[in-house]
Amino acid sequence: MPPRCPTNAAIAACAALFPAAGRYGPVLNRAAPSFLTGLDVAAQQYNYGPYRIASRCPMSSPALSLAARLTPRERTFILLALSLGGFAIGTSEFASMGLMLEISRGLSISETQVGHLISAYAIGVVVGAPVLAFAGAGFARRSLLLALMGFYAVGNLASALAPNYGTMLLARFVAGLPHGAYFGVAMLVAAAISPPSQRGSAMSKVLLGLSVAILVGNPLTTWLGQMLSWRTAFALVSVLAIATVAMIARFLLPDPDEQRTSPMRELRAFNRPQVWLALAIGSIGFAGMFCVFTYLAPTLVQVTGLAESWMPVAVGIFGIGAIIGNVAGGWLVDRFHFRAAAVVLVWSVIVLLLYPLAARSVWSIFPMIVAVGTMGALAAVLQTRLMDVAGEAQTLAAASNHAAFNTANALGPWFGGMAIGAGLSPATTGYVGAATALGGLLLWGVAMLVERQSRALAVPCER
Repeated sequence: MPPRCPTNAAIAACAALFPAAGRYGPVLNRAAPSFLTGLDVAAQQYNYGPYRIASRCPMSSPALSLAARLTPRERTFILLALSLGGFAIGTSEFASMGLMLEISRGLSISETQVGHLISAYAIGVVVGAPVLAFAGAGFARRSLLLALMGFYAVGNLASALAPNYGTMLLARFVAGLPHGAYFGVAMLVAAAISPPSQRGSAMSKVLLGLSVAILVGNPLTTWLGQMLSWRTAFALVSVLAIATVAMIARFLLPDPDEQRTSPMRELRAFNRPQVWLALAIGSIGFAGMFCVFTYLAPTLVQVTGLAESWMPVAVGIFGIGAIIGNVAGGWLVDRFHFRAAAVVLVWSVIVLLLYPLAARSVWSIFPMIVAVGTMGALAAVLQTRLMDVAGEAQTLAAASNHAAFNTANALGPWFGGMAIGAGLSPATTGYVGAATALGGLLLWGVAMLVERQSRALAVPCER
């Protein structure tokens, strides 16, 4: 059996080649790095390759980490595969919104019932994110990604073939189950294959698939659904999911250094105040964006005075903002870490307070829609925060982040609907959203306060 760490492996190999080295093992352990490099060469000649050595020692040199072993080209293909999965998920999630009328006519149901199909998917995300992450905690991340995206392909194929409302409702719920768990595991993989200083940027590239889905996938599936059949949209998503499975299987090789955990260990580690505070920030602070986006159509028609035909353009512009937000979020978190959440939330409050004023003019509403889309920068920031505070609950916390965002997707429209139901203008959803973003900022302040108190209590113990 190979020794347990690279240095000892090198010494053992060198001892076989040069017996005198074995007597001075403790001295060699403290030798200069250049000398140990020479010993590692001897270790390779003695059949202890660097990858095999690293797999025996979790605390091995960073030079032997997964991120260091990958070339930039290999890393790019892996991130592209993960992003394609995000594109498939985003396309499926928004397809029902763009094809509401076609699905209504095709299944002979009301538009309200199509809304229930959208809700069924969201409920599937909220339920499936923690449950599937908990169940898959002990599996290799590569295997889990392949299973989750295969599951997603089946759920969307069932949606494309659903003969009636009942089966479609069940199919959309099933399709939503792997959504959050996939993104959670994909984020962990993106962080693992990237240098520490580029974690945020790597995770934002995975989320970029969602933004591109809004910009390209949703208009494409809407057009295909109108020209052919609404079923074509979900069949296309199934094909994209299968393509994602093929790319992940091809480019993401098994990682022998991956640290496994167990479901119960993840569950115990998940019960930390900082984890729950990060999830609360996402659930409340992100609700403002969904509040405005959900009622964008009545705002454009009733307040700005545009025709309904402008809605696809508005959605595409929102997608441009989302792409900018993803890139900016990765940049911010790499430089400011958790403080980036405060930056994004303050920006969100300012944008949402200006939204009702901008809605009065065609010239100002479209730049404002781009600004609203940039609020998606919060996703990468909170995902990185959860990785830092979740301990052994990495998979469960990362997946739960997307359950939190879908909670925001439920709360935002609900709060906005209450304002509109009270007789206020659809544009006032900006003020409602600003209040939720402010709530998220206050929760960020609480998280920082709790963290400082924890550090202050830890200092005397260290002394």
